Amino acid sequence: MQITQTIIQFPDIQLKTRDAHKLRGYFGNLFKEYSPLLHNHYMDGSTRYAYPLVQYKVISSCPVLVGFEEGAELLVSLFLKIRELNIDGQYFPVLAKNIHQTQCTLTVNQQLYNYSFETLWMALNQENFRKYSLLDEKEKKIFLNHQLQNNILSFYKGLSFRVVERIMAIAQVEEKQTQFKNKSMVAFTGRFTTNAYLPEWAGIGKAVSRGYGTISQL
Repeated sequence: MQITQTIIQFPDIQLKTRDAHKLRGYFGNLFKEYSPLLHNHYMDGSTRYAYPLVQYKVISSCPVLVGFEEGAELLVSLFLKIRELNIDGQYFPVLAKNIHQTQCTLTVNQQLYNYSFETLWMALNQENFRKYSLLDEKEKKIFLNHQLQNNILSFYKGLSFRVVERIMAIAQVEEKQTQFKNKSMVAFTGRFTTNAYLPEWAGIGKAVSRGYGTISQL
């Protein structure tokens, strides 16, 4: 299945990785009348729970917007309207911005793909963290591999790609602590191997609209 992906970068602006959610807040508010895809809330205030088709990231200090399908076309339509960023009251004039749109073919096959996490992978919610914390090291690896498979499947489902083949995934990751909504959470850094193709800088796992779980092919 082919999907459209758009990536917008602001190479002259440097932010911290944790500023990704502030990017989301800024653009979601600036263009709130355009589409709920920008902030995942409908006009009545209810939440859009589907996979985020517009994602906000800071990769190697560079602010990045990533859109898929309708989100990809939405970013193209807004590209010329982006003239500055406002992060916590600090204004950054946009002197340069790059846009790249491509067609990606989603597939699960016999080929193995290697990816690294460019930002922390939030694999666990509160419920399955409790299960995870009770496991030994071997069981934890199996548990995380299963979470990774589910995360990839959720990404595919969010893009309406029906998977027939079995997704296989093996993670080599380390635990890290991160602050999420003023709470300390366990997240992971590292790499993984899978038979599922994922587009560059796609997000998998929890909180991908805020930049978590951003992957890059090795």
